[in-house]
Amino acid sequence: MMSLVKFHVTGLVASAFLSLSFGVHADQYHLPILQYHHVDETTPFSTSVTPAQFQAHLDYLQNEGFQVIDLRSGLNTLRAGKALPDKAVAITFDDAYRNIYDNGFPILKEKGFPFTVFINSDPVLKRNRQFLTWDNMREMQQYGGVMANHTISHPYMVRKEKGETYGDWFERIKNEVLQVETLLIDKLGQSPKMLAYPYGESNDAIRAFLTQEGIIGFGQQSGVVGVDSNFTNLPRFPAAGAYADLEALKTKLSSIPMPLDAVETKGDFAGDDPVTMTLTLKNGQYRTKELNCYVSGQGKASLEWLAPQKVAITAAEPFSYGRGRINCTMPANKGAHYHWFSNVWVKPRAEEGYVMEKSEKY
Repeated sequence: MMSLVKFHVTGLVASAFLSLSFGVHADQYHLPILQYHHVDETTPFSTSVTPAQFQAHLDYLQNEGFQVIDLRSGLNTLRAGKALPDKAVAITFDDAYRNIYDNGFPILKEKGFPFTVFINSDPVLKRNRQFLTWDNMREMQQYGGVMANHTISHPYMVRKEKGETYGDWFERIKNEVLQVETLLIDKLGQSPKMLAYPYGESNDAIRAFLTQEGIIGFGQQSGVVGVDSNFTNLPRFPAAGAYADLEALKTKLSSIPMPLDAVETKGDFAGDDPVTMTLTLKNGQYRTKELNCYVSGQGKASLEWLAPQKVAITAAEPFSYGRGRINCTMPANKGAHYHWFSNVWVKPRAEEGYVMEKSEKY
């Protein structure tokens, strides 16, 4: 049986707890994770769901028998090679916005769904009225809420500030993470040791640091977490803004990991040439003729099969500056499921001070 966040079990909360604990129908070795930011009608569209949309999402999860589980417990189960409950899913929020408490938490509380909020601590400590208070968070903890790390100041973690050496940069970034870990324990009594990278950006040095500290990391590439996932850069499905449409969300919730044996991306950064990556599928029979990969802002990528299980995927054009991605899907052999994999690159401007793997010594 899965371990769950301890919270008050009353009314509908008790019902949801029982369904989570005893309503297991089949084994599942993957976990879709939904990513939200704002729950409000007046906040930026790209990072917002309205309260009505959020209600519709959670109603769908409940009505269709999805089992909303505690994120860290689910990830621990997968890493141990054990199965999750059938139709398991996790809910997360980035940034410590007050509207999560005002508009999202009442719905989560009513349904008894556990959830995780990745908090950036600076506006909380400054008592910014648009952000959560520690008392808000303590109340949310009683009903399945878990607060996790989103750094102090929400920086671009892979950018050096003006005049910084590599060593200065790395110490600053470590401090951004470790101070929040200390705050979570001091103010809330615990830390799940999970970090959502601001803007989804990380590099080898940061990911190695997280491994050293025993912290799980999350990017902003879409996809499903599986047993073989990189637990320093896990995917989530955005569920706000253009991605809040319930029909599109249904497809993502039924997705499963791409059965990958190896991924070659040539690093985290894009240059002046079109990006390319190579995927090697695990041994098995797949619907490889139906594999499709799409490049953000460009349409379909070109596919070159180097071997029956190995494909090179190339964008048609170079990326513009900023973040770009390739999303790949392939129908599963059984059921109405799609294998899903996504990768993100950053194309930096020189003046942005990005720490480039090939030019910096770690």
